[in-house]
Amino acid sequence: MRWLAGGLTFVNISVVSAVLLGLAASGLGRGVAFFATLIGVFFAVWAILATAAPSDSKPVVRRPWSRVWFWVLAGCFAFFAFRAFCWLIFIDGNQLKVQSPNNLGDLALHFTYIRNLASGVPLWPENPIYAFSHLRYPVGTDLFNSLLVLLGFDLLRGLIWAGLLGSLATFYALYRWGGSFGLAAFLFNGGTAGFQLLQTWSFMDYQGDKSIAWKSLPLAMFVTQRGLLYALPAGLLLLYQWRAKYFQGAAFSKTPSSVATPNDGVLENAAPCPLWVEVSLYATMPFFHLHTFMALSIVAAFLFIVGDASIRKQLGLLAGIAFLPATFLVWTITDHFKARSLMEWKPGWVQTVEDFRKPFLLFWFENFGILLPLVLLLVGFLLYRAWKSFPREKPTAAPSSLAAEARYAGSLVTDIFRRTPALAFITPAALIFLFAYFVKTAPWGWDNIKLILWAYLITVPFLWRELIAHWDIPVRVGVCFALFASGFISLFGGLLHDPEGYGFADRAELDAVGVITAKLPVAARYAAYPTYNHPLLLQGRKLVLGYPGHLWTQGFDYGKVSDALGVLMNGSPDWRKQARELRVRYIFWGREEKANYAQSTRPWEREAKLVASGAWGAIYDVETPAL
Repeated sequence: MRWLAGGLTFVNISVVSAVLLGLAASGLGRGVAFFATLIGVFFAVWAILATAAPSDSKPVVRRPWSRVWFWVLAGCFAFFAFRAFCWLIFIDGNQLKVQSPNNLGDLALHFTYIRNLASGVPLWPENPIYAFSHLRYPVGTDLFNSLLVLLGFDLLRGLIWAGLLGSLATFYALYRWGGSFGLAAFLFNGGTAGFQLLQTWSFMDYQGDKSIAWKSLPLAMFVTQRGLLYALPAGLLLLYQWRAKYFQGAAFSKTPSSVATPNDGVLENAAPCPLWVEVSLYATMPFFHLHTFMALSIVAAFLFIVGDASIRKQLGLLAGIAFLPATFLVWTITDHFKARSLMEWKPGWVQTVEDFRKPFLLFWFENFGILLPLVLLLVGFLLYRAWKSFPREKPTAAPSSLAAEARYAGSLVTDIFRRTPALAFITPAALIFLFAYFVKTAPWGWDNIKLILWAYLITVPFLWRELIAHWDIPVRVGVCFALFASGFISLFGGLLHDPEGYGFADRAELDAVGVITAKLPVAARYAAYPTYNHPLLLQGRKLVLGYPGHLWTQGFDYGKVSDALGVLMNGSPDWRKQARELRVRYIFWGREEKANYAQSTRPWEREAKLVASGAWGAIYDVETPAL
């Protein structure tokens, strides 16, 4: 736990220090990167020394085979991490390739942000994928990789090592929060899609089908959403911290010793992290993953409402200290709050959306299998147990005024949640799920999976400890098979399918464009065809428009700008005026432009200065006339 807290503190303190120093220095550079990481190292060492080592509240009976499932799951997690991240991006002849087709667009965007930030652009930077905005994205993980680039680390190796270390941190955090069952729940989430194997006899990622909404979390989320490399272990550490801090001494139902494994949901004696580490994890979360910050805030707010005076005081202190830094970071990544709200009332998640559309029962069963009935059974069991523990008679000394009655009822509710930690966490998990069910938080409704993910991870340790672990072994085996077999098939089918990878970029073209643009001003904006893997974007340069899919998911209304760009690139008679209105300094004419603007008259070839040309294409300076 100490090394987990220290590593996460190193990342968030380094990143926040880089933002503050970069704002003062008008951009990142090697000096800023050095001092930011030095500050991060100092606080990381402090966090390691200040964090308590975990100790279980009760000794666990260990049988010779009690650790078998842990090591099986550890092997599965290690295989996933090495296969997914060591081949995250690799060289095949003259091609850069990625292993996962899900990662083509996402990884290209991260390339853009990492190299753009590392290029020394003034902070807070203009958006590299939209001409009329500052950067709007939780770029914490990408900014950390930018620091590594500035310190001399190769970008590709930095991405791979960030993935491997993030996987290690996530593995340990999952185990401390949810035990072996929590590890299995993350790796093998799924409904019934994987059972198609019995019909096709083909081992593949069935959850990757466009009609399945509950994708494999490791393949579709953890590998592609780089912010989760930090947000998952940090969020799980905060949940672990709050469980131990506010329910110290509270006990789960006794788990049969025949299935107990160390720390599988056992509450620790005391909260491991000091307050300042807790604040740094929570306050900086918006800069890494905004949906995780929302989920953690719902949990904290619920614990504040049902907690006693001591819990409210501690959570109030946490929120009070975190308010200003969290607000500053949200202000930063929303273009100073200019980004419009993307929330919209949309009941049903994606049940009625395009390819996901299915009847109610079929949609939820196909995606989640028996998970939702089990959770409903768990909630019913916990409510029944709480009702049984509710006092049947009011103490004779209880006051009779309305205010006193309210205080008495509040104390009873607080006492129930204090003695039932499972209910104290299951309830906010249900609220998170219901929020994601009814409210769309992004233009693409599927993105609500970023919230459903947390409702799921919060629930699974209690599902095991309070319910499944009490059943007979054959029933436990059958339930675990029904929960995880489909996800197991999809995970390993996805990892072993298409080993040759998918083309990402032409190395010669990318390197040539990098050499040329390194001599040009980093603040300059280029007119080029908007595609996800354009060599200019992969080198961190700013385009009028980036990939439309990225613009749409970030809430940009880019239609008029796209039309104006098309007019410019097709050689409008007033092309210089169009270029000035789009803030263009250079026009790039390469492979994509030739294919998509084939009818262009290309007046800049006669009227603008040719900066450079080669097999990759040509660059023209709009502001300088041709010689």
